[in-house]
Amino acid sequence: MLNYLTPHLAEMDTSVPSPFVNGETLKMFVGRRVRTVVQVQRNESGVLVVQSTDGHQLTIRGAPGAPEAPHYIEVMGIPDSNQSIRAESWTDFGENFDPVPFNGLCKLASDKYKYLFL
Repeated sequence: MLNYLTPHLAEMDTSVPSPFVNGETLKMFVGRRVRTVVQVQRNESGVLVVQSTDGHQLTIRGAPGAPEAPHYIEVMGIPDSNQSIRAESWTDFGENFDPVPFNGLCKLASDKYKYLFL
């Protein structure tokens, strides 16, 4: 069974973990790669104004071609402040994403079960 899993594990890069963050925990990771899910509110000349799963307003730079409101997107990138992320990649999760479970995951990943995620 281990041989079956080995090819998949070999492709996974665990050298630089990307913590799951919401608007509240973003400030703990300024300058470090993170991943989050946000809902697009509007596009202001290439800068996305978004809402985090816990209701914080954030901005995302560097996400060309991102969908319009009210789509949810997963963003991987580096926060340059407690309210802004420079995106390295993004994935469209569509309009029917439930933010509550992701927000719960962010709370667990930054507190009681942090050791499981970093």
